[in-house]
Amino acid sequence: MKARNVKELKTITKNVRQAAQAALDQGGGVVRLAPCWVPRSFLQPGKRLKLKPEDLYAFGLDRGGIDERWFASTTAAANENRTPDEGLSYIVSDGVRFQLKDAIADLGAAMIGEAIWKKYRRWPVYSKFFDNMGPIPHHMHQSAEEAALVKQEGKPEGYYFPAQHNQTGNNFPYTFFGLTPGTTKAQVRKCLEDWNTGDNGLLDLAPAYRLKPGTGWLVPPCILHAPGSLCTYEPQWGSDVFGMYQSLVEGREVPWSLLVKDMPKAKHKDLDFIVEQLDWEGNTDPDFKEHHYLEPIPVADTCKEGWVDKWIVYGRVKGVQYFSAKELTLKPGVKCKVKDKGAYGLQVIQGEGRMNKLNLNCPKLIGFHDLTEDEVFCTAEAARAGVTFENTSVTEPLVMLRYFGPEVNPDAPEGGDHMKRCGC
Repeated sequence: MKARNVKELKTITKNVRQAAQAALDQGGGVVRLAPCWVPRSFLQPGKRLKLKPEDLYAFGLDRGGIDERWFASTTAAANENRTPDEGLSYIVSDGVRFQLKDAIADLGAAMIGEAIWKKYRRWPVYSKFFDNMGPIPHHMHQSAEEAALVKQEGKPEGYYFPAQHNQTGNNFPYTFFGLTPGTTKAQVRKCLEDWNTGDNGLLDLAPAYRLKPGTGWLVPPCILHAPGSLCTYEPQWGSDVFGMYQSLVEGREVPWSLLVKDMPKAKHKDLDFIVEQLDWEGNTDPDFKEHHYLEPIPVADTCKEGWVDKWIVYGRVKGVQYFSAKELTLKPGVKCKVKDKGAYGLQVIQGEGRMNKLNLNCPKLIGFHDLTEDEVFCTAEAARAGVTFENTSVTEPLVMLRYFGPEVNPDAPEGGDHMKRCGC
C-alpha cells in the first residue's frame, strides 16, 4: 500500500544515489515530489493553495500563515526560526523520502543536464506559488553583485497568474512596479527617513498595473515591485534575498530588518547606500510595461491535435536567460509526446492523467502532511527523449506548468513577442 502522508515515510540521507536511480527507473525518467510548504510571518495567506484551512498555521502562529508552495526546490527559505529543511523539496519513492538536492548532488548531470551541472554543480532555480490576501510590500531582490556582498546570490524572477488558482482576485489584484518616471533619489531617501512615522509614502512614487489571469511579468533584480493579490506562479533564481522598502502595508508594520537583511551590517543605516541598491534606470523606465509584460505564446500549432504548449515566462535579463516556463494543456482523452531541451519541475493545476509511468492528479484539498500526485521533476535525459502525456479524464482538460533552468531554451520568445503571436 502506498504511503498517503509524509509521516508514513522514512527519511534517508544515505544511499540516496541508489534510491534516486530506482525512483527514476520506476517513473521513466521522472520522479514524484512531496508538497513543500513555506510560511511568511509578515503576510496573510490568500487561501488558494488548496491547503486545508485548519493547516494554514501548521508551522505555528508565531511563524505566520502558509502562503507559498515551492516546486522542485533545492533552495532553503530565508525565514527566521525556520525548520532545517524549509523550502527544500523531497523525492518520494517506495516508502522513503530524500531531498531532491541530495539526489542531484549524487547523480549530477544525469539529473539536470551536463551544461547546468558543469557550470553550477546544483539546480540553480526553483518556482513557487505565492498566494496572499492582500499586497506584498514594495521591495526588490538584489543583483548578483549586491547579493555577493553578504555571500548570497541575486534573484531575477518571473510571474504567471494561472486562471485555475485565481477564481477570486482577493483584496488588491494590482501590482506596483518601479517608480514613476521623474522620481528622484532624494524622494526615495526621504521615504526611508520617514520609516518610523507610519506609512513612509513610497507608493506615492510608484505606478500600479491591474493584474490579469493568464498573463505574466518578467522582473529583473533591483526593480521595486509590490505584488498584488493574485495567486502567482513564480519561476526564479535559487535565492531568497530581498529588501522591503515600504514601511506599512494594509496597516501591518514592515520592520526595518526586512529592508536591510541582505545588506552588509555596516550599511544598515546608510540611506544613500540603500537607495543606490536600486536599478534607477530600470525603475523609472517610461516604457516599463512594454519591456516586462508577458502574454502566452504557443510553442507550435498543435491545436487540431487536441493539445497546446505555450510559453508563459520568457525573456532575458541583461542578455541572460535565467529561467523559462511553459503551460501544457491536453483535451480529454488526448495523448501526446513532448520533447524539451532540458530538465524541469512540473506542477499539475487541473485534471488527471499520466506522465510516462507516473499518475498525475490535481488534488481538490491538501493536508499539511499529505502526499499528492501533482508535482514531479523530469530529468534532462527524459525531457530530450520526449515525455508521453495522457489526459485520462473524459470531462476536463489536463493542465500543467513546467519551468526550466538557465539557457535551456534559446528558442524561447523575447519580451514583447506576444504582440506578434498567432491565436491558439
